[in-house]
Amino acid sequence: MTVTTPAPGASPPEPLAIADVPSRADRAFRRVTTGAGLSVLGLLVVIGFFLVYRSVPAFQISGFGFFSTIQFDAASGQLGVLGLIYGTIVVALIAVAFAVPLSILAALFISDYASGRMRGFLTGLVDLLAAIPSLLYGLWGFSFLRPYITPLSEWMTSNLGWFPLFETKPGAVLFNSMFVAGLVVSLMVIPITTSVIREVFTQTPAGEKEAALALGSTRWGMVAAVVLPFGRGGIVGGSMLGLGRALGETIAVSLLLPQVPAVTSHLLEFGGATISGFIANNAGMSGIGLNGLMAAGLVLFVFTLATNFTASVIISRSRSGVGVDA
Repeated sequence: MTVTTPAPGASPPEPLAIADVPSRADRAFRRVTTGAGLSVLGLLVVIGFFLVYRSVPAFQISGFGFFSTIQFDAASGQLGVLGLIYGTIVVALIAVAFAVPLSILAALFISDYASGRMRGFLTGLVDLLAAIPSLLYGLWGFSFLRPYITPLSEWMTSNLGWFPLFETKPGAVLFNSMFVAGLVVSLMVIPITTSVIREVFTQTPAGEKEAALALGSTRWGMVAAVVLPFGRGGIVGGSMLGLGRALGETIAVSLLLPQVPAVTSHLLEFGGATISGFIANNAGMSGIGLNGLMAAGLVLFVFTLATNFTASVIISRSRSGVGVDA
C-alpha cells in the first residue's frame, strides 16, 4: 500500500464533506411521523379549546368559588370541584404509594435476578396485564377483592386508629371507600409502572455492572450502586405515568365509590368521588350541569398535562434520560 504525503509547505487536504441525502422512503417516513406528531398536538389543542368553551357558563356562575366549593349540585346551581379534586388526588396517591415500591422490586427481579427463560415469561406477563381493560379490574375489585379489603380496613382502624388517616367514626361503613378504590387502582398501575422501570433498568451499562461485581460487590450492592442510580429517571417516569393513569381512571372508581364529593381525612370510611368517576356517573346531565362537568373535565385535563410535563422534565435531567427528548 502506497501512502502519499503532502509536499513540504503545501496546505493539508480539505476534509471530505459528507452530505446526508435522505432517500425517498426516508423523506416519506419523516413526513408521516411529523404529521402524526402534529396531529396529536392539534387534537390536544382542540380538546382543550372545546373544554374551555363549554366550561365558560359554569365559571360565569360560580367564579373562583368553583375551585373552593365541595358540593356539586346542578339543581341548586351549586357547582364546585374541590371535593372531586380531593378524591381524585387521594385515590391516585394511595394507588401510587402501593404500586411504585412493588413495581421497582418486580422490575429489579426481572432485569437482574430472573433467569433468561423466566425473564421472557415475566416480561410478556407484565405487558399482558397492562393490556387488560380497566372494566375487568373494576368488576374484579368490586365483586372479589372488596370483601377481602374490608377486614383489612377494620384491622387498621382498630390497631392504627390513633393515626388520623386510619381513624373512623363509631359504626362507620368501611366498604366502597377511597382506600379500597386506591388499592384496586394500584393493581392497574403496577403493570404499566413495572414495564417502564424494567425497560430503563435493562439499559444500565453492562460494563459498570460487571465492574461493580469485579470489585467484590454483592448482587444487591451492584444494584444499589449502579442500577438504581442509573434508573432514577425511569423510576420517576414510570411513577408519574402510573400517577397519570390513576388520576384518569374512570370505570373502576365509578364502581367502587359512591361518587359523593367530600373532603375528609377518614379514608377508610364509605364515601368519596373522583372527577372521572363523577363525570361517568352523571354523563346524562344537561344545561348548566353539563357545563359544570365540562369544567371539571378541564381541570382534570390540565392536571394530567402538568403531571406528564413535570415527569418529562425530571426524566430529561436524569442520567437515564440523557439524550431523550422531553
